[in-house]
Amino acid sequence: MTWLDCLRFDPLAPLLSSGHPAVRSWAVRELLPGPAGLPPAPAEAPDEGLWDLPVPRRILRRQAADGSWTYPGRRPRARMEYDLLETYRHLGFLVEMFGLTHRHPALAAAAGYVLSHQSADGDLRGIYGNQVSPNYTAAFIGLLSKAGYGDDPRVERAFSWLEASRQDDGGWALPFRTRGRNLDALEEPLTIPGDPAQPFSHLVTGVVLRAYASHPRYRANASAQKAAELLARRLFEPDAYPDKGRAADWTEFSFPFWMTDIVSALDAISIVRPGLRSEKTDQARDWLAAHQEPSGLFTGHLLRDRYHDLQLWFSLAVCRVFARMPS
Repeated sequence: MTWLDCLRFDPLAPLLSSGHPAVRSWAVRELLPGPAGLPPAPAEAPDEGLWDLPVPRRILRRQAADGSWTYPGRRPRARMEYDLLETYRHLGFLVEMFGLTHRHPALAAAAGYVLSHQSADGDLRGIYGNQVSPNYTAAFIGLLSKAGYGDDPRVERAFSWLEASRQDDGGWALPFRTRGRNLDALEEPLTIPGDPAQPFSHLVTGVVLRAYASHPRYRANASAQKAAELLARRLFEPDAYPDKGRAADWTEFSFPFWMTDIVSALDAISIVRPGLRSEKTDQARDWLAAHQEPSGLFTGHLLRDRYHDLQLWFSLAVCRVFARMPS
């Protein structure tokens, strides 16, 4: 029995015949069975042929000389670095969809810009003003680890900071939220220290776990193993804090991953603890299987469809989860 037997319809056919070269490349490299029906080996080497496709070329044309991308909208909060936020968005497209690595000069320039925002403590600041942000720190270093910066001393410092910034229960939370502060805290000039005795946030912990999953060494850490267990228990539950406080937030999806949903959570869990299976992880897999269309693709409340092919990428992400997790 293979992971395909868990599904009503064949998801590989629409991915392989979609005409989208990047989706097809990832599907061939990660989802097609290996010799003698063995699971496919993880795709380690980049497919540099994807780097010259129209979408990454269009993104790279808008990159600024300092390696950043300029935020296009209104900037309501004076202390937030919106260009850093826009750079995170575009790094996600380039790394997660088209596999750019440190070997591309534009990616190297973007990494330099991002890491210039590292504080003396090791975290990356700016998107939340001077407030500490485990989620955006982890989101950046997860992308940089995938792009070949896993051994960079600055990335190592960021992981060390994440190790030291956990809540007492083993997860992560926004420090200003643990003090009962609202988003007005983002305008505070002084950093608000967190209360480690408060419960973890599954929104934040899910994003941090993605960073650990992206790094071959850190994914084996005891802290990552614990966080995977905590996250698996919280699937479909409201968060402890108001940023994504609805249970329905688990089934609002984007790709590249942004917040924490059942697919992004299972993706990280299936890398960090591939044998982990529980009633809630089964419930999440059943939910996804029930949302497969006769075409073979998966559907749901899909967000941020900037390039009009989000269902393909979402379906690819769902297939990765089913291929990794035990049947």
